[in-house]
Amino acid sequence: MKINLTPKSNLGRWSVGLIISFFVFLGLFFLFVKLGERGGDTFFSNLKLTIPMIIAGLCGVCAFLTGFTSIIKNKERSVFVFLVTLMGFFILLYILAEFLFPH
Repeated sequence: MKINLTPKSNLGRWSVGLIISFFVFLGLFFLFVKLGERGGDTFFSNLKLTIPMIIAGLCGVCAFLTGFTSIIKNKERSVFVFLVTLMGFFILLYILAEFLFPH
């Protein structure tokens, strides 16, 4: 079994690209907060903050799904894909916890 650093399959490359876009949208969210945007009473009160977070969450979950599919279907053995799949799994757990146990 040969382990590579970079992905060899298309799904593996997609998962790495999706986690990069997750961090881009997360950074965009924090940039808006740094520029003075504030949230309101609900999640959808300020769409300038809501939209990047929704897109970031979707990118994180999709990175998990594509990475997991790549590992199972294409037998991807890339270090990056394993890390991306693990990060995407934790993002999915965080989102599920926020929905199941709101605070």
